[in-house]
Amino acid sequence: QLQLVESGGGLVQPGASLRLSCAASGFTLAYHAIGWFRQAPGKEREGVSCISSGGGTTEYADSVKGRFTISRDNAKNTVYLQMNSLKSEDTAVYYCANDVSTSCPIAYVELWGHGTLVNVSS
Repeated sequence: QLQLVESGGGLVQPGASLRLSCAASGFTLAYHAIGWFRQAPGKEREGVSCISSGGGTTEYADSVKGRFTISRDNAKNTVYLQMNSLKSEDTAVYYCANDVSTSCPIAYVELWGHGTLVNVSS
């Protein structure tokens, strides 16, 4: 069964850090660019970050530049999103998705994960 599974979300205070993981099963993640997206309550889903298949290209939304870092370990079939200096406006369900191609930006999603909730609150 082809699937992406996110983990690592939780409830944290402003200024804290979290690392999200996106693990693939049933296919080889190394052949795909991977993106992280998020959807806050009452808002549309938005792109957060993207990493090319080999990891040589990364892209970030302006709202997270300098605070979030995307990386991948193709040997573990996993992509990560390190989130530092979290703000209340980062509160959302975070999803990962793979593109049919190897490069960013994410244009043609093949598979979505089910999401992990990040709640930044004092």
